[in-house]
Amino acid sequence: MKIVALYTFLLLAVTPAFAGQQNPQAAPVDYLQDRGAGVSTSMFGTYVGKRELIVYPFYEHYHDHDFEYKPEEFGAAGDADFRGRYRAHEALVFLAYGVSDNLAVEFETAFIDASLRKSPADTSLLPSETRERGLGDVEGQIRWRWRTETSNRPEWFSYAEFVVPHAGDKPLIGTPGVEMKFGTAVVRGFNWGTVTARAAIDYSRASSTPWDVGEYAIEYLKRLSPKWRVYVGLEGEQDELSVITEAQWHILPHGFIRLNNGRGVTSKATDWSPELGMVFTIPVSK
Repeated sequence: MKIVALYTFLLLAVTPAFAGQQNPQAAPVDYLQDRGAGVSTSMFGTYVGKRELIVYPFYEHYHDHDFEYKPEEFGAAGDADFRGRYRAHEALVFLAYGVSDNLAVEFETAFIDASLRKSPADTSLLPSETRERGLGDVEGQIRWRWRTETSNRPEWFSYAEFVVPHAGDKPLIGTPGVEMKFGTAVVRGFNWGTVTARAAIDYSRASSTPWDVGEYAIEYLKRLSPKWRVYVGLEGEQDELSVITEAQWHILPHGFIRLNNGRGVTSKATDWSPELGMVFTIPVSK
């Protein structure tokens, strides 16, 4: 899968604009028709313009029947890997602001209620069910578009993410140490849709291997009408791979509903993670 992601990444970078056209005399491809001119945010298929504020309150559920854990992570003896049943409900708020035509900043925080039912094969002193609730991830991003798309070249942007460490004694919901992510993406708009390929490296201070291969993805976005856009993505990190689908219903001039669904492809990925929320875009005066 990583090879496919790399191939797509390179293909988008070198494909000429006329690759999306069969007839060179036809009208040129409007490569911004699906997404507009804003900077890509970390929310799938969502873009922020200059001096525009995005406010996105949303809910996400996690359902996983083979969540991997070690008893020692919860204070019990045992360093063997087991698979337990994981459930979580999360209420989140996402904010993004377009500082300029090419620079955007983000902030996200969450409240989460999570539980883990241990594996029947786990004979450690870990309780049969562990439940944690409280503050979830607190993170921010800086996103910089350093090359805009034209008729003969793709768009390139990079991003840096910082996750605030907190609640290190709560392995289900806490962040034991500083976590960072550094990534780059290439975007190409065609008359049949917009394709994005991205890849990142991760840093986790609490990990035995702090630097590692991070998140990678291939994404497709298509505007079907003024009110509807659809998204399909294949997203992975190490040995976790998921298929993401989303429908966006633009019911207001400055607002739309996101109906998102994630399905795990590999065993270590979360089995099911639906998401529902309302995106508000607020123009901010000078």
